[in-house]
Amino acid sequence: MKILLINPPNSGRSIPEENYGITSVKQIFRGEPLALEVLAGNLPDHDLEILDLKVEPEGLSPALEQFSPDLVGVTGMTCEAQSMLKIAETIRRQSRATIVVGGVHASADPDFFNREEIDWIVVGLGKQSFRELVDALEQDDPTIDIAGVARATPGTALQYRPRTYSCEDLAETMAPRYDLVEKYRSEYTLESLGLELGFVNSAAGCPYDCSFCCISSLTGGTYLTAATDTVIRDIEMLQTPVVRLVDANTFGNPKHALALADAIEAAGIRKQFLADVRSDSVVRHPEMMERWKQIGLRAVVIGFEEIDDRALGAMNKENNAQINRQAIEILHRIGITIVGDFIISPDYTEAQFDQLGSFVREHGIELPMYTVLTPLPGTRLYEEMKDRIRIHDLDYYTLTNAVLPTRLDEKTFYQHYAALLVEGHKAAKV
Repeated sequence: MKILLINPPNSGRSIPEENYGITSVKQIFRGEPLALEVLAGNLPDHDLEILDLKVEPEGLSPALEQFSPDLVGVTGMTCEAQSMLKIAETIRRQSRATIVVGGVHASADPDFFNREEIDWIVVGLGKQSFRELVDALEQDDPTIDIAGVARATPGTALQYRPRTYSCEDLAETMAPRYDLVEKYRSEYTLESLGLELGFVNSAAGCPYDCSFCCISSLTGGTYLTAATDTVIRDIEMLQTPVVRLVDANTFGNPKHALALADAIEAAGIRKQFLADVRSDSVVRHPEMMERWKQIGLRAVVIGFEEIDDRALGAMNKENNAQINRQAIEILHRIGITIVGDFIISPDYTEAQFDQLGSFVREHGIELPMYTVLTPLPGTRLYEEMKDRIRIHDLDYYTLTNAVLPTRLDEKTFYQHYAALLVEGHKAAKV
């Protein structure tokens, strides 16, 4: 079977830019489509291509004409969901291919894709379930019933069995098809350093259940870690000097994280690493961070989210501000750069913007990242706040727009937000 896997183009709209001429808020991210490389790796008996529309935005029609796929798979986040539908419409007009969607938004809100443009929806971690779907379609099985896969039935409710995830869903014996994006490789860079950046998975899911996040639901609340040999294999396949471990919580299992560090050293790997960690993991296991520093950990991404306990409690973060401060001290002592994620509530006052800026400066957060609290469909936060949402156009769900009413005058809110971003960019060093 000829299978085309598509990463959607840069999507999303910007209220501050459109309404107030503030251009510093809109952010464009470009990294290799690891999810598609992983899916492709588990389909060794098929003819595959990956089309990255973030790099090649006009590439869809030529790819459909030249490759003539039997099946097209499209992934995407919430702010890309409407672009995914437009891609599906184009495929439907120009091709007879079966159309399958998956990824974050399809998993969080599968009903959104229950439309005539779509044939199948993969819900949750899809490496194994997508393979099962491809096998069933190739055998022309009319009674396809795969856990975690829904047949689109426009006009009637989706019917599918939720998948129970285990390490078998990681399909670890099959490596990602990094070669399928080789033509785009030079575009996947860490801009602050001008270095090529490669992506590797070492785990899937997250053992925590923050109200604003949909990652835990991708694996039904299960946290799965890949075998150290699997991670070493994938790291060695990449020729990039910097490797981003893209798991939501790379150090969620300290025993596994330490074993992986030992394996990296034993394999003689000399690369720099970026990874995600919770601040409470840093405080409980500083020796783990010291060990990773020894084998090349350059920076960590930490979701501090807020700077006071009341706000953290409202997010079900299961953490507190004192632990955040302790983690910062430990990481600075070890010499690991901090990429700090902060979530700005639309309810912020001018004083709260000032307090957040002061916190970042006083604690020396090397690269602060700021997003706006956004109730993403499929999260508990969405259920709690859906009656307050004033903007339902998913193109604005980029985490840089306030889809809830702002306490401040909207222009003033975005001016303060933009000022934080500009200050953070000027001070950034990784």
